[in-house]
Amino acid sequence: MITALVTDQVIAIQTLTDSVKTKQAGAVATFCGDVRDNDAEKSVLSLTYEIHPSAQQVVEEITGRIAAKHDVLGVAVAHRYGQIPIGETAFAVVVSAVHRGPAFAACEEIVSTVKAELPIWKYQVFADGTSEWVNSA
Repeated sequence: MITALVTDQVIAIQTLTDSVKTKQAGAVATFCGDVRDNDAEKSVLSLTYEIHPSAQQVVEEITGRIAAKHDVLGVAVAHRYGQIPIGETAFAVVVSAVHRGPAFAACEEIVSTVKAELPIWKYQVFADGTSEWVNSA
């Protein structure tokens, strides 16, 4: 089972985990990227992700491509967009496999590849009144 989505809804890591667990899975590797209240020693007041219209297609392609390279049973990926409150999940990856090696390898590769290839941009507003775009041209 492979699920990949870009959503403006709250990401529930337990729901993603439940979607990939099977009786055959001896390992479930999880990455949960939450919005933090700081970046580069500055206090973050708010964070917003903007997406390109192709983002859903791109995250599906990345997830399928990497899942096919590893001996996994299930993969669930979700990346949120819009304004995301501090402490909530912005990006999550869950991979199940018979053994931990493939689960960890696939999870790490998906996280790194999505961060590098997904057309999504982060806008942060800081407590000092400044703001910045991350990953924008």
